[in-house]
Amino acid sequence: MSIYEQLGVRTIINAKGPSTRVSGGRLAPEVTGAMAEAATYCVDMAELQAGASKIISEITGAEAGIVTSGAAAGLLLGTAACVAGLDPGRMARLPDTAGMKNEVVMVRSQRNFYDHAVRAAGVKIVEVGLPDRVSGAGVRDAEAWEIAEAINEATAAVVYVSARRSRPALEEVIRVAHARQIPVLVDAAAQLPPSTNLQYFIGLGADLVAYSGGKAMGGPQGSGILCGKRDLVMSAILQNLDLDIEWDQWSPPSSLIDKARLTGLPPHGIGRSCKLGKETIVGLLVALKRYRAVSDEVRHQEWLSVVHHLAAGLRGVSQLKVSVREGLVPKLVIGLENARDICRELQNGEPSIHVDPAYVEDGQLVLNPMCLAEGDLDRVVERIRALVRKEDS
Repeated sequence: MSIYEQLGVRTIINAKGPSTRVSGGRLAPEVTGAMAEAATYCVDMAELQAGASKIISEITGAEAGIVTSGAAAGLLLGTAACVAGLDPGRMARLPDTAGMKNEVVMVRSQRNFYDHAVRAAGVKIVEVGLPDRVSGAGVRDAEAWEIAEAINEATAAVVYVSARRSRPALEEVIRVAHARQIPVLVDAAAQLPPSTNLQYFIGLGADLVAYSGGKAMGGPQGSGILCGKRDLVMSAILQNLDLDIEWDQWSPPSSLIDKARLTGLPPHGIGRSCKLGKETIVGLLVALKRYRAVSDEVRHQEWLSVVHHLAAGLRGVSQLKVSVREGLVPKLVIGLENARDICRELQNGEPSIHVDPAYVEDGQLVLNPMCLAEGDLDRVVERIRALVRKEDS
């Protein structure tokens, strides 16, 4: 009996992708093995994060980096770092930002549910731009001059959500922000692949970048990376660690935390609730190294093979229009009239199959190959075929 059977929890077939709602993906044996080994030892967590920083810096080109409990935690810690800097008193007061820089500038079309993590640090989001291209009213979106105009004495940071259609270009945002000595925090949670994006944002001059560890990177679902400027990363980790220790006894690794630059030891910070276990940190680091060692092309071909297998099994069903959507992550698109009903029945039936529901209004089921095991493929095909026959009977 599996551990989930013992808990009375059913397992699912995940054709949606590495989304937190469906528990992310499946970890490689190399990752789970490292996590199991890590669990058998005790370490100083500051030293472990300092070791992580060296690896993250090497891979990303950043001055420093830490493992976080997900990309959203990285946004919270990154925002708190931009507000509090290395001032322990300010760290102690967050999310009360009275008397501090307590605004961040964001492009209106980049607002999403995850910016709650930014607001949790106690800042106000100042929106700029009218996204005519998104609403279908025109072709324009926010422009760099609007960001520059919104920056004032209360601005702590500019937060930029990276996506294929994000506007204005990040390099323009960095240029206008740095002209006013304002840091840029990039939400790059889902910007892997390509693997070159591990260096891309830092290379453009971003001050902090937050990645998810549980998506394409293949790390534990509750993991992520925050990397960037050393002072900001130092502030972030100080607001995350357990600091229940006397000042004279505290000897943090200087490669990550320069004790000489602090006027005192901060209390448990606003990011203390974003605690990480040693197992998660180790698992993320092993996954990161593993991700870098495999080319995007190899990953793409593996995913494409899965998609073609599914497509071959479903072609010939007259009620379905089956096509392959190419991209960095290829996907299977199934066109059918009652997409919403089929999506719900797949999820609630046996086996429970979760697909991407984002396009059901367009009459499409979209299947992501990233989290599918070889044994899942024929079961998915059989279940979809059975539901289509049922609808027609």
